[in-house]
Amino acid sequence: MIFVITRLCRDCVDGACVEACPIDCIVEHAPQGRPSELPNQLFIDPDQCIGCRMCEPVCPWQAIFEDTDVPFAFQEDIELNAIAGARPAEFVVPKARLTRQISAEEVLANQLKWTQPGRPTK
Repeated sequence: MIFVITRLCRDCVDGACVEACPIDCIVEHAPQGRPSELPNQLFIDPDQCIGCRMCEPVCPWQAIFEDTDVPFAFQEDIELNAIAGARPAEFVVPKARLTRQISAEEVLANQLKWTQPGRPTK
């Protein structure tokens, strides 16, 4: 069992999950000498994830899912996270970020932003 960070993290990049991960498998794309071609979000290296579930409940954006439970709308994000395992030299554990309390309205607005109307996220 591994976990996946979905596009619900894009441009939010809260970082609470980074602090919760006991093995530093939550990473960001930081290739040297060139800009990232990947979205501005965090990723879980599937080769490092131990399935401890520590990251999932602390994500204020509800962006983290077990790989077998990723909603249909976010299935492409499974392969996107796999890039972290395939190209580990391009990924780094991000520095701690300031986190803030996220409102339920912000979470809902973010979910609607990344899903098609009428398609459930769970």
